[in-house]
Amino acid sequence: MKNSLAGIIAPCVLAIAGMAGLVLWATASPSNVDLRTDGLDGVPGLRKEEPKKQTADNVQWWSDLRQTLVAWSKWSQRPVLGEPIRGNGVPSQIVGSWPRFRGQNYDAIAHETVPLARKWPAGGPKKLWSVDLGEGFAAAAVSQGRVYVLDHIPDADIMRCLSLDDGKEIWRNSYPVVVPPNHGRSRTVPAVVGKYVISLGPMCQVVCWDADSGKALWLIDLVIEHGATVPEWYAGQCPLVDVATDRLILAPGGKDLLIAVDYKTGEVLWESGNPRGWKMTHSSIIPMEFAGRRMYVYCGSGGVAGVAAEDGSIPWDTTDWRISVATCPSPVPLSDGRVFFCGGYNSGSLMLQVEDRGDRLSATTLFRRTARQFGSEQQTPVLLDGYLYGVRQHDKKLVCLDLEGKEVWNSGRDKFGAAPYMVADGLLYAMNDDGQLTMAEASPSGYHVLGKTQAIEGGDHAWGPMALVAGRLIVRDMTRMVCLDVGEK
Repeated sequence: MKNSLAGIIAPCVLAIAGMAGLVLWATASPSNVDLRTDGLDGVPGLRKEEPKKQTADNVQWWSDLRQTLVAWSKWSQRPVLGEPIRGNGVPSQIVGSWPRFRGQNYDAIAHETVPLARKWPAGGPKKLWSVDLGEGFAAAAVSQGRVYVLDHIPDADIMRCLSLDDGKEIWRNSYPVVVPPNHGRSRTVPAVVGKYVISLGPMCQVVCWDADSGKALWLIDLVIEHGATVPEWYAGQCPLVDVATDRLILAPGGKDLLIAVDYKTGEVLWESGNPRGWKMTHSSIIPMEFAGRRMYVYCGSGGVAGVAAEDGSIPWDTTDWRISVATCPSPVPLSDGRVFFCGGYNSGSLMLQVEDRGDRLSATTLFRRTARQFGSEQQTPVLLDGYLYGVRQHDKKLVCLDLEGKEVWNSGRDKFGAAPYMVADGLLYAMNDDGQLTMAEASPSGYHVLGKTQAIEGGDHAWGPMALVAGRLIVRDMTRMVCLDVGEK
């Protein structure tokens, strides 16, 4: 009898011990299994010794296993939301907003009421303030004189509310989360609507904050609650609050490709399902109107889908556009059902046409362009008056394209890298990786530079998207956020 019991108990004890060891391995600091492949994000390797060769399948297998074990070990350990800490900052009285990723209309075009300078003094536009940040590329949303940024310091995501006047902190709040350094940590832009601020952190925690007080109202963990997989280099998806439907739209890419949430309460209103099993990417969701229907266009890991705003159904999808490594740029919808896509890692660009076939919608490819013609690793091109403006990864040149994807002009010797750009008042603002800001005419007539300035001294990977409100341009690099006065004097 003793021998029989021992034969049953011993394997069980060993199995439990083994599982505990795996969980400890999964939740500890990074192990010898290196899930980052040097050079894929355009940054030279930092290790002195040659990394072991791994196949894509092996890397994905280890990543999926690690993700599963982390989720299993944390199923009852959702981060505990903190209490706000007040600072001595005061909200600005300046009117205007940049309430989300790519601004008011999701297009990276600022509709300024303040005239902007067409010429800068020798020293460049005045620097109004500068704030140190944790390592990353998370950028600003602006509303009611407040600047919101989801920062990260070791072991905590921190929502910071700053004054647009001087950058002083009005409040901060946080929740604990471990994000090992992997060429930056933070990567997203919050969404502000009324008295609510929505953030999506590097490990896929979505939090709603009270815009005035900083009180945390609710939290959704997309990994634990919706089966999401944290992308390589962490989450880069910016939360979308669609003002047309008054809903928060998220792309977990787990059991559901997209979900709609009541941003006031955190209640899930609809779920799309995920028939193709696509995973979350770094790309953000963009709204689109077509054939009298509102839909959300999203680039998942295996293709592109249009998801109906009213109920989460998927009227069309296609595998014609997908990127093998990291999908970062967002879709660029045109007004006639066309959608432009671009990416890095030799993926080039593509134009889709969504068509109404009566009983269904479909998407067909109109043309594809090579990476040498146009591809963008990180930033999303700006559509203005029938032309596309963006930085081509192949040669780092700023280019103007027509809607057939053909080059109209390029920036010649001026190179820009993976840094952001935007349009305002007929002007094109473009950063380079080192924090130099170029102001040029936003026109298909040619590349006409109006001014250059070193916006961030000693800039390092200045990749965070820009924000512009009432002549105040907010830019950032890996560790600093700077506000410039680009208004006309």
